[in-house]
Amino acid sequence: MSSHVPADFVRRYTRLERSALVPEVRLHVAADVVALWEAMESEQVGPAEEPPFWAAAWPGGQALARYVLDHPEVVAGRSVLDLGAGSGLVAVAAALAGARAVLASDPDPYSATAVAVNAEANGVAPIAVVGDVLDAEPPDVDVILAGDVCYDRAMTERVLPFLGRAWLGGAVVLLGDPGRPYVPREGLVAAATYDVPDTEGPLVRRTTVWRLP
Repeated sequence: MSSHVPADFVRRYTRLERSALVPEVRLHVAADVVALWEAMESEQVGPAEEPPFWAAAWPGGQALARYVLDHPEVVAGRSVLDLGAGSGLVAVAAALAGARAVLASDPDPYSATAVAVNAEANGVAPIAVVGDVLDAEPPDVDVILAGDVCYDRAMTERVLPFLGRAWLGGAVVLLGDPGRPYVPREGLVAAATYDVPDTEGPLVRRTTVWRLP
């Protein structure tokens, strides 16, 4: 099984859509997550141990994308890291908002392909994608955008020290979170709040863009 996922696979098993909160960005999303996951396993185009998180516009990412498009001065002319990029929604939004350079980080090889396909669909320059960066020193970027990265305790325990190191190094750090229980409120400042349709059901998730002060 190859770790490289062909762009054609992403295009065949997803459809281009615009989310209600971020209509400026078109994303390849899964119409049927179960069918997509089955295709990932049956066609063996890449590892399929994890669900296709890359094929959805998660609430934290939508909130961050909306925020940078509404406040382009946060990223315009700056270098940006989209941490836990998934579909690349936030990376694409940063590029559309005028970021000088955009780097995406996600260990899933499907994500690397999805980011490339979604960048092309939105007419932005190719976005470099790297794997897991959490155990290393943060890359030399001006802004870090992290959407829905605190989804469980283990990941939160890796993410928060990384974001703290980046902040101490001078980066602007923004965290998009739809009320996950693992996100501490101490030391965070709410920059914006949005009601985002939930990818996991018919509900609306109150989602906050938090900023390390």
